[in-house]
Parts: sequence; C-alpha cells; structure tokens
Amino acid sequence: MRVAVITRYFPTSHEPWAGHSAYQTLRILAKECELKVFYPESRYPPLLTPASRAGRSIDFNHRVEGVDVEYLPYPALPAISRSLNGFSASRSILPSVRAWRPDIILNYIVYPDGDAALRVARALRIPFVVTAIGSDLNVIPDPVCGWLTRRVLRTADHTITVSGDLLKTARRLEAPLERSSAILNGCDTSIFHPDDRSAARSFLGLPPDAEAVVYVGRLDMAKGLGELIAAVAQLRERRPRLHAWIVGDGPARQQLAQAVVEHRVEDRISFVPSCSTDKVAAWMAASDLITLPSYREGCPNVVVEALASGRPVVATNVGGIPELMDDTSGRLIPARDAQALAGALDQVLSQSWQAEEIAGRHSRSWADVSRDVAEVLSRTFERSRSQK
Repeated sequence: MRVAVITRYFPTSHEPWAGHSAYQTLRILAKECELKVFYPESRYPPLLTPASRAGRSIDFNHRVEGVDVEYLPYPALPAISRSLNGFSASRSILPSVRAWRPDIILNYIVYPDGDAALRVARALRIPFVVTAIGSDLNVIPDPVCGWLTRRVLRTADHTITVSGDLLKTARRLEAPLERSSAILNGCDTSIFHPDDRSAARSFLGLPPDAEAVVYVGRLDMAKGLGELIAAVAQLRERRPRLHAWIVGDGPARQQLAQAVVEHRVEDRISFVPSCSTDKVAAWMAASDLITLPSYREGCPNVVVEALASGRPVVATNVGGIPELMDDTSGRLIPARDAQALAGALDQVLSQSWQAEEIAGRHSRSWADVSRDVAEVLSRTFERSRSQK
C-alpha cells in the first residue's frame, strides 16, 4: 500500500521540532509501507507577507531522516485567502501526488490541509483518512472555515482524533460515528524512561537541591504560562527551593519575561530555548514534576513523555489530558486558575512518588500508535476497494 501524507504538521528547516507526533508515527509507518509526505507551504506576495512570517521561509529542499518529504508552495493572501487555502493548496500539490500514484491519503490538520487532501483524494478517486490534532477543531477561525471543516469530517473515509474528548468534538462536527476513532499519542520509550535525577541535573547544570518544576512546549499565553508565573510567586515564601524552568520558544517570550519581572520572581524562573528530544528527556529526568497548565489541548506529547519518564504531572483538566493521568500520577486542576495551580504544585512537591510505578502505567510507544494508524489505513483501503 502506497500512502501519501498531506500535511503541514511536520518538521521543516525553520521548525525542526514541528509536527513531532506525526513525524514519529510516520517514521515507523514508513518502514512498513511505501510512504511520502507532501507539505503544502503558503507563499505570500513579498509586500503582503505577514509580520509573523517575515524571515521564516522554509528550505524546499529540506530532508527529514526516515521519511520521504516534498515541500510544495501554493499562493496565498493574508486573511483574504483563508477560506480558499485548501483549494489553492490542492491545485498546487495535485500533480506531484498524482505522479507518485498513492493508494490512500492520510492527513494531519483538518483545515486547510484536510480540505486540500480531500480534494486531491477525490481527483484521484482514492480513499482519504483525516487526523484531527486538537487546535484544528477547538479553534475554528470563522464560519466558512467551520463549514469546510465539517465537510472534511463528514466526507472523509475515516476520521482519527488524538483523544476521546476530541473524538466527541469531531462527531459533533459531523464525523460519522462508524467512520471515526481515537488513537492516543505515544512517545519514544527508548528515550523517555525513568532516569537518574542527580545525573540529569549535573548534565544540565541545575542545583542538586532545587525543587524543579519544568514546562516544555510552545511559549504561548494559552499554555497557561502566565498562571504558572503567578503560582511560582505565590509559593515563593512557602517553598524557598522551588525553581521553574520554562523550556521552549514562541510568540509570548517577551510578554512572559515581563510577567516574571512584574511578579518579582526573576530568581525563581528561567527560560531555556527549544532543544533536541534527547535533551528534553534530560529535563524530564532532572525535574521533580512536569507542568502543563494549558487552556486547551488534544493529546499533549509532553504529558505522555513525562509519565513515561516516571515524573508526576500537574496539568489542567482539559482536552485529552484526563485520559492520560489521574491522582496516581499527579494532579488535575481547572484552567486559568493560578491559585489552584499553586496548590497542586505544593501538593505534588510534598508527596513522595515512585518513578517506576508511574512509568509502568504509562508506556505507550510510537510503535503502538503507528500500528493503530496502519490498521485504520488498511481497513479503510480494503473497504474502499470492496465498494468499487
């Protein structure tokens, strides 16, 4: 079976850590079948390039280890072409996909990528599986995109979501019950597993006696990082050894730095740039707990990786997070509540946790995810072939 993957949820030269869950799944799937990723990249006229995209052009010759990928440009206009981006992308990538002669199309991100994938699948008369990752269903920018999103979900031969909670959302948006299922994310258990905390702290240069709270992810206010800073400030006197390390990059970096100054916790919070997977594993090992106080999530990799590393997690009770953990592996709290976050951090830091016990309950690998995706692709392909 030849699988064409149409998505922007994948590493690029500019963002090598993007689309982590898709890449890890496809890297393994590519060992079992012929697979190629087609990445549609919007290109704006020089004078109309959004400020957020300035200086962020990707290398169209970029290569990714273990997965064949082709980066393809398509024309777009800021905001104006939003509802047409799926159509425009499909027109640009169709010749390349057709020349590769796939048997089935797999997609990540429902709109506009899924709309483009649906149009290509129709043109080639082959089945199409769409994967919703979270924000593509939880944050729909306008009614037209909402209509197009529902059309993709309604028309796809199968819809995959990364959590049971997101599956409910997909079905509310017209994904048929009998053609939709949830496949939770995994992690690389050869990298994320219980490891020596002292050795990890020595490697990273962290104080051996710190109460280390670690956040790993995008620097975005919707990740609840403002609440994390406020929570650290609330615990300043009660827990004098507490220190939070915020690992990652993103648009809120300056806003967060200002919040640190305003809360007078410059000596309690450190920012660390995005880093390799191996180094993320070291941060997990070095931590006393991992936190994700996000406002919304699908199936966050960081929680899966933290639990596989045997570290307790303090996270918000949103999206698929409650499907991953409970009080035996940390604490769930309401979103946008700095006081609740401070209380949960205090509780978890006061409790003794057994890393092997936490990891033993949470060891889903990317091989497990890839197997589940392969089963959906195989069933969908066979069903489509039997109907011809």
